[in-house]
Amino acid sequence: MPYLTALVLAAFVGYAGAWYLGFIDGNFALLLFLACVVTGLYFLAERLVFLPQRRAAARKLEDDAKAREAELQKMGITQTGAPDLATARDKLLMQPWWLDWTAGLFPVILVVFLLRSFLVEPFKIPSGSMIPTLEVGDLILVNKYNYGLKLPVIGTRLTEGRPVARGDVVVFRYPPKPNLDYIKRVIGLPGDEVLYQNKELWINGQKIARDSLPEYFEEDAMRYFKQFEERLPTGEGALKTHRLLLDESRPAFIAGVEPFPQRDQCRYDVQGVRCKVPAGHYFVMGDNRDNSLDSRYWGFVPDANLVGRAFFVWMNFGNLKRIGGFGGSRAGASA
Repeated sequence: MPYLTALVLAAFVGYAGAWYLGFIDGNFALLLFLACVVTGLYFLAERLVFLPQRRAAARKLEDDAKAREAELQKMGITQTGAPDLATARDKLLMQPWWLDWTAGLFPVILVVFLLRSFLVEPFKIPSGSMIPTLEVGDLILVNKYNYGLKLPVIGTRLTEGRPVARGDVVVFRYPPKPNLDYIKRVIGLPGDEVLYQNKELWINGQKIARDSLPEYFEEDAMRYFKQFEERLPTGEGALKTHRLLLDESRPAFIAGVEPFPQRDQCRYDVQGVRCKVPAGHYFVMGDNRDNSLDSRYWGFVPDANLVGRAFFVWMNFGNLKRIGGFGGSRAGASA
């Protein structure tokens, strides 16, 4: 078993190393599930087989020591010079290294797996596509049950949850490459007609109101951007406000559009794009509108790709003031 366990652990380390070095596209959910299964099997084997064997060996050691002591006493020998029985017993009961690194880790891995799969999952913001709402380096929490519980890895839905609302900041599996996680804001719901023309947003023929804010200084780019507060109708009789950035140096024309499923639902021109959101899909955009690779370029997000709703920044090591909730507020009734 020690050699087999060493091979199993080496396989996990090799997979993680190849993923880290970019040789393969890793799947953390699958890796965590396999780790849970493997350590769970070792945990059961420890409780049902290995621990009873060690306890039986310890009892035999005690029984043999008592029998030997009784024989020596019959012979009139009282100073036996026997080794420390307690130390020998403890060595027999001690869990070997290969069980420490498998069965011993199972409770921790199981808790992490359950929390990550059904409650909340942490993510790190790698790019500036959601500035000013989210900044590079923000460590966020994503609600995994808001839109309904799903089985990990295979994604089968267990419960319905609440409907996705316009304005929600969501994490999803990137449709062209589902092993990657993206984060954007939901702009269009199934059946909506979304028009983004001359950098202004229209939904179902209604122009989305926005107010000018002071310019935003983006430290990485070392320049100022136009900043606005946009008020999205959530579809629940309310408005959700959030901030967005526009880059006046970038044209309204959307260049580099990729072929994507149901591409015929979108029409592009020099002023922007008009899309009819298919059933079971969403149209998403980044708040950093001119620096976001989103539905304008690669299409719609299927409902099955949703991971959860982002709702809280729990840490940013470069700026502790970033800690807190985000995502805009709801106010009033939509007109």
